Amino acid sequence: MEDDMVTFTVKKQHLVVVAALAVVFVMGFFSGSYFSGSSAAAGATGNVLGNTGGTLPQYPTTTLGPVQLDTSGAALKGDQNAKVSLVIFEDFQCPFCERFTSDALVKIEKDYVDTGKVKLFFKHFPLTQIHPYAQKASEAAACAQDQGKFWEYHDVLFKNQDKLGVDDLKKYAADMGLNTATFNSCLDSGTKKNQVEKDASDGDTAGVTGTPTIFVNGKPIVGAQPYAAFKAAIDAELAKA
Repeated sequence: MEDDMVTFTVKKQHLVVVAALAVVFVMGFFSGSYFSGSSAAAGATGNVLGNTGGTLPQYPTTTLGPVQLDTSGAALKGDQNAKVSLVIFEDFQCPFCERFTSDALVKIEKDYVDTGKVKLFFKHFPLTQIHPYAQKASEAAACAQDQGKFWEYHDVLFKNQDKLGVDDLKKYAADMGLNTATFNSCLDSGTKKNQVEKDASDGDTAGVTGTPTIFVNGKPIVGAQPYAAFKAAIDAELAKA
C-alpha cells in the first residue's frame, strides 16, 4: 500500500527526527508493520504506512482553529467565489510535493476545482538548507506568473525536479513561449526574492515546518496524503457552506 504512505519534507533543523523516522519506516515496510509516530520537533503528527495488506492510515488531525492566511499575490486556480480554499505550501525540489501534485492534486482539480467548488492558492516554501535549487525555482515560477503561466510552469518544474538550474529554468520558459527577455531579466535580477521569502515567512507564522502542507479553509493537512484525506476535509467544509 505504498500509495497510502504519508510523507513530507522538513527543514534542516528537524532532520535528526526525520532520519529516525526513516529508519523505523524502512523496518516497518519490510516487516509489513504499521508505524504511527508523533514529533513535536517536526511540528507534525502523522502516520507511516508500510505493507499492511490494506490497512488505511489514520490521517493527521489538529485541535487548532482555522489559520488566517494572506493569499494576496498568490497564484490562483479555480473560481474565486468558490466556498472552499486550498492554500498549498510547496517546495519545487521536494519529492513529496511532486507526489502530492501528480496524485492527489490532479484528482482534487478534476472533482472540485473544475466544478467550481474549490479554489487553489500556491505559496512558496523553499527549504533552502536542504534544497539548493528550490529558492531560484520559486522565483522563476513567480516570474512565469507575471506572464500568466504560473500553473503551467509549476507543472513543468515538478516534472523536471532533477533539472532546476538557472539555465534549465530559462529553457522551460522559452519552451513554453514566454517572453524570454522579460523572464530572464526577472529571474537574474532577483526581483521575486522578497515575494518568495514573504510566502515562506507566512508559512512559518502559520506553523508550517515541512512540505507539502495544505490548508483546507485554514485547517492544515501535512504531507503527501492520499486523495481520500483531502476529499474528506473538502466535503466537510462544503457541508458547512
